[in-house]
Amino acid sequence: MANFVLVAGARLGSWAWDDVVPYLRAAGHGVHPLTLSGLAEKQGVPAGQQTHVQDIVDEVERRDLPDLILVGHSYSGVPSGQAAGRIGGRLAHVVFLDSSVPADGEPFVSAWPDGGTMVRASIAENGGFWPVAPPAHFEGHGLTDEQIARIVDGATPHPGATLTEPAVLETPLGDLPATYVKCTLGDPEPSDDVAKLLTSGHWRLIEMDTGHWPMFSQPRELAQVLLDIAGA
Repeated sequence: MANFVLVAGARLGSWAWDDVVPYLRAAGHGVHPLTLSGLAEKQGVPAGQQTHVQDIVDEVERRDLPDLILVGHSYSGVPSGQAAGRIGGRLAHVVFLDSSVPADGEPFVSAWPDGGTMVRASIAENGGFWPVAPPAHFEGHGLTDEQIARIVDGATPHPGATLTEPAVLETPLGDLPATYVKCTLGDPEPSDDVAKLLTSGHWRLIEMDTGHWPMFSQPRELAQVLLDIAGA
């Protein structure tokens, strides 16, 4: 039996995994979807980049989880990649689900084409938060109108400091036992930093023919990917 800790991307909470969790639990695994500080039911909790890293580490230690498979989606690949290096022998595998990956000393927004200028401006204009994206942001990702509405209605503004503060890597990412799951709809190729990590003997690539939010668009298929990883 593995223990999954599931961390959804920016603006989302543990609820984003509701359609995936039953498949993993039915296969006999422990499943622990996690809401990061400042989001969903944890709105109002101050959060910076290292707060989110510590949220993940604390969840693993509080539950005393062995055989951990840590799944970080989108933005949450950044704190998950840092936390994975601090969990030690509990970690069996880390899954970067169509996610960003942390670079030591660099913030999440540094990898954006404009270096994060537009995101920083948006945060400054919205009281220190990255506002919820409009429905049009989710078009072209294999989502139904109902699924898009569910994401938008459930999303909460994202604490800006978590996006602009630098990552701190204690373990090189290439040394972690990792799988990168690339959602190929609309953006078929991994980014350059991910492509470089995939040359490591510890990383492998899995592709899903769907968009950036597979926990909504293909929950059964995503669960099977995760179960295959657990059984590998």
